[in-house]
Amino acid sequence: MVRSLGFTREDARAIVDYNRAILDRFVRRVRRLPGKAATRRRGIGHESLFDTLVHVLNVQEVWFVYILRGRNSDAELEKLFQDPLRRPKDWKGFDQYSKRVWTEVDATVRGLTPRALGRRVSVFWMPGRYTVRDGILQATIEEAHHLGEIIGALWQDDVKPPDMTWIDVRRPPKGKRAG
Repeated sequence: MVRSLGFTREDARAIVDYNRAILDRFVRRVRRLPGKAATRRRGIGHESLFDTLVHVLNVQEVWFVYILRGRNSDAELEKLFQDPLRRPKDWKGFDQYSKRVWTEVDATVRGLTPRALGRRVSVFWMPGRYTVRDGILQATIEEAHHLGEIIGALWQDDVKPPDMTWIDVRRPPKGKRAG
């Protein structure tokens, strides 16, 4: 059996903050692309850069708002999957959906306790049982994989992707000193 990584509620908050900061960097970069570059079909996992960013939000929502809260019945998730707000077609819709997702993700993280982090969760499309900690890492690592697709697509267009290293993202802005 693969052992779960241990981390605290504060560590979970740091991971979520990192995920959000990275996604925000990629959203800003993709928004600045010319013309239809954000929505052009590229043959990556979710076809366009825009749709891949939407999928990252979908993953955060499913894991943090449903699975980690124990709202993982087939019926609840199928209803969520049918929600048209989860498939925005433009940046305005994306922003509305993003706000909804991050508000709920933040609520989930605020409610985490040491006991909750070790609680077992499961979901119908993934066999086995895992913990809330595993779910947090699943959402994080899946986000990284999808952002890797965007990085490759940006490089194909000779566009430098945003920096995304853990250390760089957590560094205080220039001119400000850490705590």
